Amino acid sequence: MTQKGAQEGHTFLELLTVLVVLGILSALAGPSLASLQAQVQLQAVTTELASELRLARQLAVTRRDRVLVTLMREQQMVEVRLLQEHAAHHWYRYGQKRVTIDRPTNGDQIVFYPSGRTATATTIRLHGRDGRMRTITVGLNGRVRIR
Repeated sequence: MTQKGAQEGHTFLELLTVLVVLGILSALAGPSLASLQAQVQLQAVTTELASELRLARQLAVTRRDRVLVTLMREQQMVEVRLLQEHAAHHWYRYGQKRVTIDRPTNGDQIVFYPSGRTATATTIRLHGRDGRMRTITVGLNGRVRIR
């Protein structure tokens, strides 16, 4: 029985036990969360880069101009440029996601023509920091696929 007005609370030992249990759970979950984050970042960059390539193709068709996509791997960014204009249309920066891109099979530049086609088929390999790899292919018809 407790007296009227007395406060009930947790003992220091109970609070310490809860903190130890939370510490153990976070230590066990940490590596899997880091792996999950690396996987999500690789998927995000792959999807966003494929979207940039599709947008470049669409720009070429709608503007009736050649569109140059340049992978600036050292700067960890992609530049999209209409060839009749002197300035870049836009950039996509992926550096904060810690994903690396290999040199594409046909060089760092992809040109989309007003027909939507490209001069050469290209394969782009992306690597996450956990060793996973994704591939984007651009066909001669300009179609962009993620594998």
